[in-house]
Amino acid sequence: ISTPEGLVMRVVVPDGISKPYMDKNGVIWVKSGADKRKATSREEIQRLYQSAGLIHGDEIPVPGMTVSDLDVDYFKAFFEKNFGETLEQQDVSLPDILHNMNLMKDGVLNISGALLFAKKPSYKLPMFIVKAIAFPGNDIHETNYQDSRDITGKLADVFQQSMSFVLGNIHHIQGDQDVNAPGQPEIPSIALEELIANALIHRDYFVSAPIRIFVFDNRVEIISPGHLPNNLTVENIKSGNSNIRNPILASFATKILPYRGLGSGITRALKAYPDIHFEDDRDGNLFKVIIPRVVHE
Repeated sequence: ISTPEGLVMRVVVPDGISKPYMDKNGVIWVKSGADKRKATSREEIQRLYQSAGLIHGDEIPVPGMTVSDLDVDYFKAFFEKNFGETLEQQDVSLPDILHNMNLMKDGVLNISGALLFAKKPSYKLPMFIVKAIAFPGNDIHETNYQDSRDITGKLADVFQQSMSFVLGNIHHIQGDQDVNAPGQPEIPSIALEELIANALIHRDYFVSAPIRIFVFDNRVEIISPGHLPNNLTVENIKSGNSNIRNPILASFATKILPYRGLGSGITRALKAYPDIHFEDDRDGNLFKVIIPRVVHE
């Protein structure tokens, strides 16, 4: 490039397709401001592999969780409903079926298999739950709350209980309905369904932390471990873009939850309730959904 001070060379190095890259000693380096440093922690290296699509949190094996931890009756009902045949009609064993469905490897359930079909997933995965709290006022209190619940169980149960918690702690508006009618929730149910399902499916399972749901007088917050993956931005997801962080969970979620995939959940929630706000906190490694409530005098 010719400038009054002389020629300037501009060099463009496109993103590679085989990340993460290592030096000749097998060390992974990451940018840190204007400098660089070694990636040293296990979690950081896992996230680098995750962002490259080489490993997914939902396929990590859960040590000690075997076919004996499976809720067999629940799995049988799911299998028959979705495949039109019973387990007993199959020519392969139950562990082989689970392996073929990407729910088990080497006799051990992975995170997807445990969260979807184990009798008590939280027994081995105590941090992958939902902590829900309803506070009086608009701030977090250490000890003062109206309702609090640790929501555990299979993914489908966690979804239903999370919905129940929020709906039980927000207002319902009668409108023109009969006085005996239950009324419509101030935040449309379809918006809550989409946002809670998205939190359960797309959270970062490399981060050992629960999803948090806070109900305040003026808003509801849904806080998921892990910021948006790769180069996704808030504007991207509002426009329907997506990057599936947990492909196994996502593939089963369309059969278990009111989840349609394809990046349509956020746009559907916004269509039902346009005032939703999103915060992608990369420093704190979390994603926050803020849903304003109707203020009632």
